[in-house]
Amino acid sequence: MGRGDRVFAGVATALAAAVPLLLVAIVLLLMADALPAVQRYGLGFLTNSMWDPVAEKFGAAAYAYGTVVTSALALLIAGPIGVGCALFIAEYAPASVRGLVTFLVDLLATIPSVIYGLWGFFILAPVMRSGLEPFLKNTFGPLPVVGALFTGPAVGRDLLVAGVILAIMILPTVTAVSREVLRAVPDTQREGMLALGATKWETISKAVLPYARGGIAGALILGLARALGETMAVTMVIGNSSTRIQASLFTPGYTLASAIANQFTEADKAIYFSAIITIALVLLLVACVLNILARLLVWSVSRGPGAGAVRA
Repeated sequence: MGRGDRVFAGVATALAAAVPLLLVAIVLLLMADALPAVQRYGLGFLTNSMWDPVAEKFGAAAYAYGTVVTSALALLIAGPIGVGCALFIAEYAPASVRGLVTFLVDLLATIPSVIYGLWGFFILAPVMRSGLEPFLKNTFGPLPVVGALFTGPAVGRDLLVAGVILAIMILPTVTAVSREVLRAVPDTQREGMLALGATKWETISKAVLPYARGGIAGALILGLARALGETMAVTMVIGNSSTRIQASLFTPGYTLASAIANQFTEADKAIYFSAIITIALVLLLVACVLNILARLLVWSVSRGPGAGAVRA
């Protein structure tokens, strides 16, 4: 190896090493700033919903609840649509249509989150407040158990609207990753079923989807990870006016990310600042775990033919 090659290899190695080192540095800095709140509140920080900066009592349970509810709603809506769209692109669409749909899906991923937030605030929220939310309340409100999700006034800036916005935002992620996973399924899977006389749908349901299910699960988890961390659009439509845990989806609330965005500049006390950083640390660790798990699941499909088999 010549001198130039050695220099280039050294520079490339250093740049590659900088990525994990940067992540470690971020985690360590967040841990250092979060330490006072962790020492003071312990696990109660995640189980207590009291958030009172004046009394210096901090608990992020309500924020965590809002995060889980909105992310679950987003996944419930975007999951079937995204996987269905990926199936259409990978298995059914002709080449000309496939390129157009793929372009439109990828285009959705490039739209800034603040644009989604503005659209949600000025268009979606009024429509939800005057149309869909009253319908859901009148239809499902009287029902036992499920009715608890649709009680209270329809305000249009609540957990439900935030969940719908998140669903639109994670749809490109779920679709794109699912599409690549389906494309990674070997043609021998399809050919084996077709040779047995299977129809197109039988081939997909009994050969393609079983082979790709791990990767599709990874796509859903990647979408969930993005939903958990989305900030600006959610902050604009979730209401940001309640720290109580309520079952109703019509309740204004917070997510972990929107709580950081709303209160970071107001943290004028050391323990208040530490509590905000603790939220950020929790969010980062959860996102890292979900992304690692998702990548492993996607890799299990894309690594080669040995990952699955035809199931007749």
